[in-house]
Amino acid sequence: MKRAYLFILLAIVIAAAIGVMMTQHTGYVLLAWKGYRFESSLWVFLAILAVIGVGLYAVRLLLTMLLISAGVLNPWSSLNRRRRARLAAEKGMLELAEGRWETALRHLKLAARDNPQPLVYLLGAAQAAERLGHSAEAESYLEQALTRQPKAELAVALTHAELQWYRDDRFAAQETLMAMQHNYPSNKEVLERLQHVLQIQEDWPTVLALLPALRKAKTMTPEQLDELERKAWIGRIEQSCELESDEQLAREKLQQAWKQLSNSLRHDPAILAAYSFELHRLGSSNEAEQLLRQALKQSLNNRLIELYGRIPGSDLAKQLQLAESWLPLQPDNPILLRCLARLCVKNQLWGKAKDYFERSLQHARQAQTCVELAQLLGELGETQRSNQLFSEGLQLTEGSQQLPAPTHS
Repeated sequence: MKRAYLFILLAIVIAAAIGVMMTQHTGYVLLAWKGYRFESSLWVFLAILAVIGVGLYAVRLLLTMLLISAGVLNPWSSLNRRRRARLAAEKGMLELAEGRWETALRHLKLAARDNPQPLVYLLGAAQAAERLGHSAEAESYLEQALTRQPKAELAVALTHAELQWYRDDRFAAQETLMAMQHNYPSNKEVLERLQHVLQIQEDWPTVLALLPALRKAKTMTPEQLDELERKAWIGRIEQSCELESDEQLAREKLQQAWKQLSNSLRHDPAILAAYSFELHRLGSSNEAEQLLRQALKQSLNNRLIELYGRIPGSDLAKQLQLAESWLPLQPDNPILLRCLARLCVKNQLWGKAKDYFERSLQHARQAQTCVELAQLLGELGETQRSNQLFSEGLQLTEGSQQLPAPTHS
C-alpha cells in the first residue's frame, strides 16, 4: 500500500515538473517539404507523435486478434491442422496400446500426414494395419517412414522384423535382423532380438557365431551367456545327426562338432551327455560308455549317472560293478539307485533290479521309476502291483500326453 502511495506521489511530482517545463519552455517545431509547412510547439508535436504511436499499436493489436480469430474459426487453417494432428496422435497412440486397430490406424494416418516428424505415427500405423491383416498397407507405411525420415533405418527395420514375425514369416524376420546386425554390429536391441529368433528357429551354428558379439555387447549376464552357449552346442550336436540320413556320415559330422568344442566345454555334463547319447544312437555305445565312465570317475553328476544306466558297454558285469562302487558315496541318491536297477535288468538280475527300483522310489516318487518298475513286475507276473505303479506313474506325469518311455530293454 505504501508503494502505491509513493508511486502516485512520484507521478504527481513528474507531471508537475513537466507542466512547469511546458509553460516556461514551449519549444518550436517547423517541418517544411515541397511547399508544405507545419509549425507547432514542441509539446504539441510530441503529443501528436504519442497519439499516432498509440493508434498504430491499437491497429496492430486489432489485426492480430482478427487473424487469430480467423484461424480458430477456419477449419483449414495451419493452427487447426496442428491441433487436429496433436489430438489424432494422442488418440491413435492410446488406441494402438489398447488394441483398437481400426481407429488407431485412422488417427495415426492423420497424425503422420500433418507432422514434420511422422516416424512414430507411421510405425504405429504399420503395426495397426498388420494386425488388421493388411500386410501390403503395413509395408507401405514402413516405406513412407523411411522416405520421410531416412536416418530412421534401424527403427523401421526393427518394426519390419516384428511385423514379419507376427505374420509367421520367420525366415524373413531373421534375414532382416541379420542385415541390421551387419549394419549395426553393437546395437543391443538388434542382438537381443536376433538371438531370440535364432533360438526359436534352432539355428544353432548362427547362434554360436553370434556369441562373441553378444558377449562384447553384454546383452546378458555371463551366466546367461554360458547357458546359451551350452544350449547351442547341445543343439548343434543333436542336429549334426538328425540332418544326415547316412549313419557313417552322421557319425563323422558328430565327431567334427565334438572336435570344435573347447576342453572346458567337453567336460560340461550337459554337453557330454548329449554327445554320448548321440554316439549311442549311432551304434557307438562302447565309446559312449567309456566317455561317461571317465567323466563319472571325476565327478558323480546326476545327468551322467542317469545316462550311464541307459547305455550298455562292452562288459555289462563290469559296468554294474563300477556303478555299485559309487553307492557308498551316495547311498540315498534315487538317480544312482535307478541307474543300478537298469544295469541289473541288462544283466538279467531281476530280483536285484527290483530291489534297487524299490529303494529309488523310497527316496523319490518319480514317474520314470514307477513305469520301469511296473514293466519289470509285469514281466515277473506281479500284475496287481504292476498296475498300481503304472497308475501312479500316470498321475505323476500330471497331464503329460504319454508316460516316460521304458529304457531298460
